Amino acid sequence: MVFSPDAIRTIALVGHAGCGKTSLVETLLHLGGAIHTPGSVDRGTTVCDFDPLERKYHHSLNSAVAHLHYRDTRIYLLDTPGYPDFSGLSISALPAVETAAIVINAQTGIEMTTRRMMAWAESRKLCRMIIVNGIDGEKVDLPGLVEQIQEAFGKRCLPINLPAQRSQQVVDCFFNPSGESDFLSVAAAHNALIDQVVEIDPDLMELYLEQGEAITPEQLHEPFERALREGHLVPICFTSATNGVGITELLDVFVRLLPNPMEGNPPLFYRDKDGNQETVPATPDPGKHVLAHAFKIVIDPYIGKLAVFRIHQGTVMRDSQLYVGLGRQPFRVAHLLMLQGKDHEDIQQAGPGDICAVAKIDEIGFDAVLHDAPEDGDIHLTPLDFPAPIYGLAIEPARRGNEQRLWETLQKLAAEDPCLVIEHPVGTNETVMRGLGELHLRYMLERLTEQYKLDVVTRPPKIAYRETISAKAEGHYRHKKQTGGAGQFGEVMLRVEPLPRGAGFEFVDAVKGGAIPGQFIPAVEKGILQAIESGPLAGFPMHDVRVTVYDGKSHPVDSKEVAFATAGRKAFIDAVLKARPVVLEPIVDIEVITPAAVMGDVIGDLSSKRGQVHGTRTAAGDAVVVAGKVPLSELDGYQSRLNAIAGGHGNYTIQLSHYDPVPPAQQERFAAQHKTQSDDAT
Repeated sequence: MVFSPDAIRTIALVGHAGCGKTSLVETLLHLGGAIHTPGSVDRGTTVCDFDPLERKYHHSLNSAVAHLHYRDTRIYLLDTPGYPDFSGLSISALPAVETAAIVINAQTGIEMTTRRMMAWAESRKLCRMIIVNGIDGEKVDLPGLVEQIQEAFGKRCLPINLPAQRSQQVVDCFFNPSGESDFLSVAAAHNALIDQVVEIDPDLMELYLEQGEAITPEQLHEPFERALREGHLVPICFTSATNGVGITELLDVFVRLLPNPMEGNPPLFYRDKDGNQETVPATPDPGKHVLAHAFKIVIDPYIGKLAVFRIHQGTVMRDSQLYVGLGRQPFRVAHLLMLQGKDHEDIQQAGPGDICAVAKIDEIGFDAVLHDAPEDGDIHLTPLDFPAPIYGLAIEPARRGNEQRLWETLQKLAAEDPCLVIEHPVGTNETVMRGLGELHLRYMLERLTEQYKLDVVTRPPKIAYRETISAKAEGHYRHKKQTGGAGQFGEVMLRVEPLPRGAGFEFVDAVKGGAIPGQFIPAVEKGILQAIESGPLAGFPMHDVRVTVYDGKSHPVDSKEVAFATAGRKAFIDAVLKARPVVLEPIVDIEVITPAAVMGDVIGDLSSKRGQVHGTRTAAGDAVVVAGKVPLSELDGYQSRLNAIAGGHGNYTIQLSHYDPVPPAQQERFAAQHKTQSDDAT
């Protein structure tokens, strides 16, 4: 069945682990008629948690796509994981939807992932809504939670319905401003919504002042959508996935109030033109040329690579010819699939707003743009801002001879997860797997052994230290080599200077008068990049450095690329060693949830690990949240220490904050170790 764009809704359910997203999707699918009986997370029978490890842990570890039909509308639901370790898979779902529904557990309230997903959704210019789930739970303070939401995210967060009859039902506050609720006044909530919406439309504001309460919801539809698009309004809905309270009302909100693909903010497509990014408008017109975006990759052991994509423009039909990015050879859409969790249904065509998949097309990677016109090969979607993978494990096969198989399997895992990075650092004979946390890597290791039947050996995590410089300096090197035949000659003079944290690397060609012929400048840059991979102070990658090559010399016969690459590398090393190099270590934001009785011990332990505590706040029950910053290197084995302090009732989450210089004594240690290793190598 084909749906026009105005009859499609796309919604990503995001939020902290345990807020009930998967159960909510299950109840929505049931009441929407997509499944006969809602499954259970505990029993491992839900549509979206179909991976064996998800069933084992009773938590979502991957994003999943489901859909239902309600009131002549197709609703796509993207269920996403809530653990911070898997936030990359949650963030990657955002470009596929018009609306991000931030789900909050009514008992535990706003948690770390709640805040992060709200910020990520806002940065992608998505319409947002908040779903308070589990309103029938014990010791729930819904009025206090609404205040907490408004304090955290602003007064723009307003209830669009309210619990009633002791959370056994909900009453509408937008279309029907009458009735009684458990707290707040329905009429007052209605007026607050109207006031918030009309604020963005001066003409409607004037009409509202004239008509008063006579203004109708139909008059508010366009300004309501505009308020959502501009982030001027974030509606709050109340539900209980356990007993179905508020679920039908939530479906009504989806259909009647959330934006369709024609009403949401347009996707952030652009093309590179003369070094500048030029916005590419994508309109949800089925008759235009195709623009689609692959936001999820699955390597299925039975059907191979499955690429899940959202169509933003045009119509994709079975047997269509599509291109992948800059690829010159199109592929044929042999099977166009609609997803319902792990189940796939063959469909004939899909249009703007639809989310579907194709299988066995190896050229499609995560973030690829699919199109049907060769001239659109330079179109991209604005990249997502993913958290940096900072946990590392050196990994090798348990049995010799499986090295190639391990590498290929790790590449498959990395293709599925944008926050899993596989490295083979220069100068070390090891493979390193980096992720967002201990749980992230543990899950990957279990997949290696259980899904791919590959036993591995790992070593303790390595910290992703960096090097940078703290002053300007100049470097010079002349490479001259004479053998029996042709010689090698290249001389480079350059300048280094520090850049702000996170700026990366910048190369500037300031050579005048052809002192270094233009064809050799790329070789100089290549040599510098080789040196950057392993810094001269302690052997860690260098960051946040600008290199300006301003002079040099060449020889008409002996100058070669290899000579200038060598000269560039050694001139850079010469400059860096004069520029007060420093070793940087990752500093993470940490939130520790612990019983209030041991809060002081937790704070003291963090302080002893060079941590800085910034504040505390109350959590559910007698728990408190301790928030601060701490060097990642100090968190080795932290969960065990926390268990000992909190009697097994503590847990924590982290996210990379920034990089800071290591203490001087530690830097001296790193430098001495690197010098010893370099001497041994020679």
